Amino acid sequence: MEYLVINGGKRLQGEVTAQGAKNAAVGVISAAVLANDICIVDNLPNIEDITNLIAAMNDLGIKCRFIDEHCLEIDPRNIKNHIATGPSVTKIRASYYLIGVLLGKYRKAEVAMPGGCNFGNRPIDQHIKGFKALGAEVFVENGLVKAYAEDLTGTSIYLDVVSVGATINIMLAAALADGTTIIENAAKEPHVVDTANMLNMMGAKIKGAGTDVIRIKGVKELKGVEYTIIPDQIEAGTYMIAAAATGGDVTVKNIIPRHMDSLTAKLCEMDCSVMAGDDYIRVIGPEKLKATNIKTRAYPGFPTDLQPQMTALLSTAEGTSFITENIWESRFQYVDELKRLGCNITVEGKAAVVEGGGRLTGAEASATDLRAGASLIIAALAAEGRTLIGNVRFIDRGYEDIVGKLAALGADCMRVDSKEQAKKVKFMRELG
Repeated sequence: MEYLVINGGKRLQGEVTAQGAKNAAVGVISAAVLANDICIVDNLPNIEDITNLIAAMNDLGIKCRFIDEHCLEIDPRNIKNHIATGPSVTKIRASYYLIGVLLGKYRKAEVAMPGGCNFGNRPIDQHIKGFKALGAEVFVENGLVKAYAEDLTGTSIYLDVVSVGATINIMLAAALADGTTIIENAAKEPHVVDTANMLNMMGAKIKGAGTDVIRIKGVKELKGVEYTIIPDQIEAGTYMIAAAATGGDVTVKNIIPRHMDSLTAKLCEMDCSVMAGDDYIRVIGPEKLKATNIKTRAYPGFPTDLQPQMTALLSTAEGTSFITENIWESRFQYVDELKRLGCNITVEGKAAVVEGGGRLTGAEASATDLRAGASLIIAALAAEGRTLIGNVRFIDRGYEDIVGKLAALGADCMRVDSKEQAKKVKFMRELG
């Protein structure tokens, strides 16, 4: 098992460039399957979720070829079958988009139940509701989601809960359906808009993406295009929070500042200096951070994917902070790992109380999911002494070269292959 070793207490300073958005990339790559020709997708993050989605597509006969590290050519013209059950499918949440594109293009799909991070019940019932409303028969049996349709016909679909995945999946299935589909109570996240923009460039007729009502007028075919993914707001937010946690001065480049508004507002409440330009945000952490309260909401509210990182940050602030998690029922599973570093956090259901201002010290801890891993990194950067973080594979799902980027900002960190190697690294550094 690989580990991250972080020697805390170093002030982060400098510039970091945000990667392409993970959550947008998985939607956009999936949308390319609907094309009748080659698509080229640029600004892809080099992360495990993308690797696994590409592997699942290759198994279907979709030819994927990297033009360079971040640019992918996708040729969907010779798909061999409609069944996606390989190991790559079960490693990621976004594999459920294969149901939407295969059903939309071929009117049939059999896809293994998706994987991804485990922080509570994450049903796909709203996806299935949408597919059925379009005219498909959908069964879940033997670990597979099976969807078949003679034809797909546009209709009105009201989502019982705001769901990014269901919104994108229904758009994918409806793009080639007959008639007009209306999605009400749709998710507004930037990656929903990015996927809709890609589809529209391909020839789809989608209006309202970014609002709670999306209209999709089905077309007969979609063409191949070249498309560039938006920047990753969660990765950008993680580095903004890291700057605040270390009293640092970090500029995050290649981002869309308005996507960061909810985080920016909270950092300002905590006495950080935040300056935004056309495509960058600079965060300067104060000597002492103030406590604040967080409630996660669907976009444009505070994102649940930044809640663990903020919990770590609030552990370094003076005073008591309250966090309410309104998206996922078991998102606080990571808290026990943060406590190993000295964080004082009490969890009751979907709420947590953070008593900040205490001394954080390095310890051994393990990531329980992707963003939990990021929260441990934040706490380790702010802590005194050495922290060893296990289950690095979770972090690799969503962050490209996080060790290299942090090191460039002045963090004392490295990746090792084992605990034994970590001990040797510590011994060598102490000698040096």
